[in-house]
Amino acid sequence: MKALTKATQGEISPDKAIQMLQDGNARFIETKQVNRDLLNQVSDTSVGQFPYAVLLSCIDSRVPAELVFDQGIGDIFNVRVAGNIVNEDVLGSIEYSCKVAGSKLVLVLGHSSCGAVTAACKKVELGNITHLLSKITPAVEKIAATNPDMNAETIELVVEENVRMSIENIRAKSPILNEMEMAGEIKIIGGIYSVATGKVSFM
Repeated sequence: MKALTKATQGEISPDKAIQMLQDGNARFIETKQVNRDLLNQVSDTSVGQFPYAVLLSCIDSRVPAELVFDQGIGDIFNVRVAGNIVNEDVLGSIEYSCKVAGSKLVLVLGHSSCGAVTAACKKVELGNITHLLSKITPAVEKIAATNPDMNAETIELVVEENVRMSIENIRAKSPILNEMEMAGEIKIIGGIYSVATGKVSFM
C-alpha cells in the first residue's frame, strides 16, 4: 500500500477519516491488518507527509496508535501526553497538523485503566506530575459531584469526561481549529480505547 499523497489526502473528508480509523480498528481486532511494505512507505514519505488525521492520546505503552488503528507510515500524526491533556504545545501541534499539513480529523483518544486519570482521582502529588494532573482535576470534580465514591467504575467515567473536556478545551482555546471545524474542514471527536479488548469506542 502506497503512502498518502497530497492528492489522496485531499480526497478524504472528515467523515471518511473517521471511517478509515474505525475500519482500521476493526481490522486490528480481527487480526486482518493490511500487508504494508513499511520501508517503501519510508521512501514514499521522505519527500513529504500528508496524514489524514491527528490523534491526541495518552503516553500509555498499551495504546500505540498506528497499531490499534492499523495505519502505516505517514497516515496519522500523533500527539502523546499523559492523560491526553491539552496545553499550548499540544494545541500548536494539532493546529500544525490541520491548518498547515492538511489533516481532516482530530481524535482525542482516552483509554481504560488510565494511570494519569487514576492518579488525578487519588490526588497524587509528585514533582511535575502534580501540574499535569491538575489539568485532569476538572473532570474528576465534575464526576465526583454525583459519584463521590471514587471506585474503578467511577474512574472510567472520569476517563470519558476527561476526553470530553479536552475536546472542549481544543475548541475554546484554538480559534484556528474552532473555525476549521465550523467551516466543515475538520471534525474534532473523542474515543475510548479498551486495554482489555483492543476496541475503540467512538464518542
